[in-house]
Amino acid sequence: MPVYKAPLRDMKFLLNEVFDYPSHYAGLRQGENATPDIVDAILTECGRFCEEVLSPLYQTGDAEGCKLENGEVTTPKGYKEAYRQYVEGGWQGLSAPEEVGGQGLPASMGLLKQEMMGTANWPFSMYPGLSLGAMNTLQLHGSEDQQQTYLLPLTEGRWAGTMCLTEPQCGTDLGQIKTRAEPQADGSYKVTGTKIFISSGDHDLTENIVHIVLARLPDAPKGTRGISLFIVPKYLPDGQGGVGERNGVTCGSLEHKMGIKASATCVMNFDGATGFLLGPENEGLECMFTFMNTARIGTAIQGVGPAELSYQWALDYARERRSMRALSGKKDADQVADRLIHHADVRRMLLTQKAIAEGGRAMLYYAARLADHMVAGHLEGDDAKAEAYDDKLGFLTPILKGFLTELGNEAANLGVQVFGGHGYIREHGMEQIVRDTRIATLYEGTTGIQALDLLGRKVLMMTQGGAVRDFTLQVSNFARKHVTNKQLRPYAWQLLKLCAQWNMLTVRLMLVARKDRDMVSAAANDFLMFSGYVTMAFMWARMAAVAVDKLANGGEESEDFYRAKLATAEFYYERLLPRAQAHATSMLSPSRNLMQLDADHMAFTG
Repeated sequence: MPVYKAPLRDMKFLLNEVFDYPSHYAGLRQGENATPDIVDAILTECGRFCEEVLSPLYQTGDAEGCKLENGEVTTPKGYKEAYRQYVEGGWQGLSAPEEVGGQGLPASMGLLKQEMMGTANWPFSMYPGLSLGAMNTLQLHGSEDQQQTYLLPLTEGRWAGTMCLTEPQCGTDLGQIKTRAEPQADGSYKVTGTKIFISSGDHDLTENIVHIVLARLPDAPKGTRGISLFIVPKYLPDGQGGVGERNGVTCGSLEHKMGIKASATCVMNFDGATGFLLGPENEGLECMFTFMNTARIGTAIQGVGPAELSYQWALDYARERRSMRALSGKKDADQVADRLIHHADVRRMLLTQKAIAEGGRAMLYYAARLADHMVAGHLEGDDAKAEAYDDKLGFLTPILKGFLTELGNEAANLGVQVFGGHGYIREHGMEQIVRDTRIATLYEGTTGIQALDLLGRKVLMMTQGGAVRDFTLQVSNFARKHVTNKQLRPYAWQLLKLCAQWNMLTVRLMLVARKDRDMVSAAANDFLMFSGYVTMAFMWARMAAVAVDKLANGGEESEDFYRAKLATAEFYYERLLPRAQAHATSMLSPSRNLMQLDADHMAFTG
């Protein structure tokens, strides 16, 4: 059975040498205890937990899946014990405030933990991951009584949480929600309706599950402006930190899915279940989406994670499997054939995976710094600071979520290709990575929705191109700083040209969209992918700049490590970044070639 190895060397390279997290943490109020020694110890211990406890359950959990019997969901063998160790290790409260039982470390520390857990065993990581969204929402919008009742057991991991949005008739279009909440004399509400695709909707890992549910009040306005948010626990709290009577919420069925089979994806029925209003009436979406940027960064991990895992396993296979002779001559002359890694086309696939995994990780860590500042603003009561960093993060979020999950799928499929026919066989684990990764481009908003959010809302409507101008200014300043360096000049020049092109494309789309509204939707996907390739190019240039400096002046890593970074940066710029120009050409293509064909003429059958 293949195993996962935590990429601690690459993680520490980014944290310590590329993004200078020690200085970053030193400047945060909640970073006081995030000293280099503490961070190193946390990463090492989390890596051990992921390698020794979670990784061995990845394939077995997929084979067994979850079961629903007598209205109760059971998780695969080994999951309860793994979750017990997770709770005992204090991992759930790593970034939660100390006053609710957490360790008070920066939000980015939680992301580092999520990355390793999600790569080792994404289905398992979803159980505690969904609780984080519920905790964040309660922390910001819950009343003092609600926070005292729910936050401590959630932070300790004794209780779990979910986010219940989707219904059978609506996914992204939440304005169609039909679940209703009837007010009661005691101030509670009776919640009735059905929610689907609810990750971790029911399971046997915790004593209680706290559902955060979108529903409508009787006199609510139509559409998204009439949606409120409610706390609906599986068991009503007993007022003493434990659970009382069973509430009217049950799992009606488990979805039969393509992948992530060890994660319980439930149809949840609310039959007059007792609920409690969370936040103001009719402002449920605003409350729910407060931390959506950080949630979508978490989903972007499912782009980086499978790229890393598939790369690790494909690389091991390519180093051992023998097939034919290399075109440049025998490499393993005393063997019957050369190893796969000596073939250029196999190198192309492996280096694509490597560039995606390491470039994507850099994008995540770059964004995580912004998330730390945003959370700090909320904790400090500095709304202006929180909003400023939320805007910066908001621009990057759809790029991270949309672009990285698309490339994560590509990397996972390349892993199967390296294995050849063996990659199609379940025992090697490669096809499972493909199945598990496919959902990443769908939930938390499909790639198309992310693209519309980026181009239509963040770039055109909200900032009139200002979001692109602000980000490219930062990229350009970096490039100008390094344009005189012989080794970095090729990257710097490309970045400067790409920044100018990015702004030009934005202006052209803005002008065309004034006359052709379909143009935004027609161009959005290409705009997102172009943005992603340029952003990753920025990350690879930053890594290359550090590698050049450390090779000259010494660093924490070996010379071979830094040379590998330079070689991968060169590969990315020469082999993957040219894809951006195809997207640039396509996004300027008129919407007519998409919309002119009559819907009834899309196919002629029979």
